[in-house]
Amino acid sequence: MTTLYSATMSLDGYIAGPGGDMGWLTPYLEDDLGPEADTLVEEVGCLLVGGRTHRGDDPNAGTDSEGAFGGSYGGPAVVLSRTLDPNQPGVDLVTDDVRTAVERATELAAGHYVNILGAEAAGSVHDAGLLDEILVFVAPVLLGDGTPLFHRAGGQQVRLERKPGSTAHWYRVLR
Repeated sequence: MTTLYSATMSLDGYIAGPGGDMGWLTPYLEDDLGPEADTLVEEVGCLLVGGRTHRGDDPNAGTDSEGAFGGSYGGPAVVLSRTLDPNQPGVDLVTDDVRTAVERATELAAGHYVNILGAEAAGSVHDAGLLDEILVFVAPVLLGDGTPLFHRAGGQQVRLERKPGSTAHWYRVLR
């Protein structure tokens, strides 16, 4: 099992605009992000999604491209949240802790990547010592404010190693 935090980020480090706005991403969804973007969805076995991301703004809402990976992902997802309604249909919700969520997502991933969506969820997975890789696609835009790719109060250095053969910003987390 490999956990992967993947996100498209503005050049100044934000994955969502102020208030969680994802509309900024729309002009860049058709950009050629490289070979990693083209093949990533095929390698993902399960999504592990934070509650804010699950409830968040989809720039493709109401179109054929609605959903993760521009609508091309149709596999299982586990949502990590303490505030969502546990009776929400179609949601595999884990409310107790991040380790349980990763274990559940790993079962569903069946040997493929557990792809983490959401900065807070990725931070929680990292804090539990379970984050293996980070893949970042950089969009040519400056947002100035919003949700940063990775934020820890007071700062925290996380050492990374570039993944061999990758042309994107794809790193292994060093522990």
